[in-house]
Amino acid sequence: MSKFTTTDSTEIYYKDWGTGSPVVFSHGWPLTADAWENQMVFLASNGYRCIAHDRRGHGRSGQPWQGNDMDTYADDLAELIIGLDLNDITLIGHSTGGGEVARYIGRYGTSRVVKVVLLGSVTPLMLKTPDNPDGLAMKVFDDIREGVSDDRAQFFKALTEPFYGTNRPNAEISKGVRNAFWLQAMQGGLKNELDCIAAFSETDFTEDLKKFDVETLIIHGGDDQIVPIDASAHASYQLIENAVLKIYHDAPHGIADSHKAELNADLLAFLNN
Repeated sequence: MSKFTTTDSTEIYYKDWGTGSPVVFSHGWPLTADAWENQMVFLASNGYRCIAHDRRGHGRSGQPWQGNDMDTYADDLAELIIGLDLNDITLIGHSTGGGEVARYIGRYGTSRVVKVVLLGSVTPLMLKTPDNPDGLAMKVFDDIREGVSDDRAQFFKALTEPFYGTNRPNAEISKGVRNAFWLQAMQGGLKNELDCIAAFSETDFTEDLKKFDVETLIIHGGDDQIVPIDASAHASYQLIENAVLKIYHDAPHGIADSHKAELNADLLAFLNN
C-alpha cells in the first residue's frame, strides 16, 4: 500500500492510478478513498492520473488523537500534493471532502490547481446560525454524535438510507452498495469520526470560497437529505466567482454511486474542456 507520514507523524494511505494530468479526490465522512473508485477507474482509463487518500482517522490511515480538524485535513492534503510534486491539479471533494478542498485553497492558494469540483459539499457552512438561516440546527449534529457514540455500527447502517435516498420511491441503490458504505465507515477510529462531525458541520468556509480563482463546477443532488442544498450549493455558487452550478434532479447525497454514469461523463467533460 502507498503511504506517507505527515509532519505530526500520522500515516496517510493513498491510491495513485493512471497517468496524465492529476485529479485529486477528497472523500466524505465517514468514508474512505474507496468511495471514489468508480470515478477513478473511469477517469484513469480516459487519460488522467487519479489520486485519492484516506483522511486521517479514516480507512487505512492512522488514527491520531489530535488533528481531526479542517486545518489539519488541508495540511495533510497539501503534504500529499507536495510529496508527489503535483501541478495543474483538478481537486474534487465530496461532502466533508469539499470542505477539505476549500480549506486547502484558503490556506495554500491555487498555484498548483487549475480546476475544482465541489460535489454535495458542506461548504460554506452546514450549521444554522443567525447569518446562515438555511443551515441545520446544532441538535442535528448532536444527534449524529449520540448515534455514533451509542452504536455506530447500527447508526451507519441506518445512515445509508438518507445518504442514498433508499427511503424514496423507486430507489435503485443495491444492498451491496449500502454494505460497502458500512464497511468503509467501520474502518475509521471512533474518536476521529466524532471529531470530524464538528469539523464538517461547524467550520465556516466562506472566506476560503472567496479565494477560488480557478474554474469551479458545483454539483449537488436536488433531493440531498444530508447536506441541504440551499445552505450549501446555492450559497457556494454565490461566493465563488464564475462557478458553474449543476443540480441533479431528485438525486441523493451519494451521487458518486447513485448517478455514477452521469457524474463520470460530467467530470470527464469538465476535465477535457
